Amino acid sequence: MSDNTKDELFEKLTAMQFHVTQEAGTERAFTGEYWDTKDSGMYRCVVCDAELFSSDTKYDSKSGWPSFWEPTGDSVVDTKDDRSLMSVRTEVVCSNCGAHLGHVFNDGPNPTGLRYCINSASLNLEPDGDE
Repeated sequence: MSDNTKDELFEKLTAMQFHVTQEAGTERAFTGEYWDTKDSGMYRCVVCDAELFSSDTKYDSKSGWPSFWEPTGDSVVDTKDDRSLMSVRTEVVCSNCGAHLGHVFNDGPNPTGLRYCINSASLNLEPDGDE
């Protein structure tokens, strides 16, 4: 979990970033900063700065949220059952700080077949150095 207290995070994050990462909220589709970004770089956790997703695995899922077919490593995100909307989905959280990121679905492209549907508000894009 994050070393930050809720009060510290409330001061550090925007209202939407706090709602998404700390209250398992979701931004509206097609409204987040990165849903249609094609810039190359590393997507990091907005709470703890952990490397989560590379732009190399980002694709346009037409869902309105940034979508990736895999995280940067096996241990950078954790998953758990989410039964909050009268159905079972798989929640994705940052392994380092526990921030809510979004959900993962089994309807993504090869090679994994996964779609990590991630809220822009949970991410910071660190552009590649050559841009």
